Amino acid sequence: MIVGIGHTAYAVGDIDAALDFYVAKLGLREAFRLHSAQGELWIVYLYAGHGTFVELFPSKEAPGANDGSYRHLCLEVDDMRATLAELAGRGLDIQGEARQGSDKNLQYWLTDPDGNRIELMEIHPESPQAAARAT
Repeated sequence: MIVGIGHTAYAVGDIDAALDFYVAKLGLREAFRLHSAQGELWIVYLYAGHGTFVELFPSKEAPGANDGSYRHLCLEVDDMRATLAELAGRGLDIQGEARQGSDKNLQYWLTDPDGNRIELMEIHPESPQAAARAT
């Protein structure tokens, strides 16, 4: 039985820029690193809460446009206004405001240094997501 999302993974062209974005700005915590048999950095795991991770795969070649089925990563936040203020305080360029989606949730969109889209979402108590969690 599926109990949640374990991780999402990204190839990144510049691991330092990616870590600055995901750790210093978004506030995820670096959990651990895995290295290849040759001792090269293979994967950096970032803890995203509730047992979930974001995996960053350093790539010698900058990733190209997302040609596959990937659309975005959604990170749930508990207080959108406070989160956006905190992210701005960490140096992230926050433009505009969060918008309410058709599901009643607040949404705000970001892009990481490699062009990956990230949605921040504050779950509304009357949203279909909240109803699904209650079952």
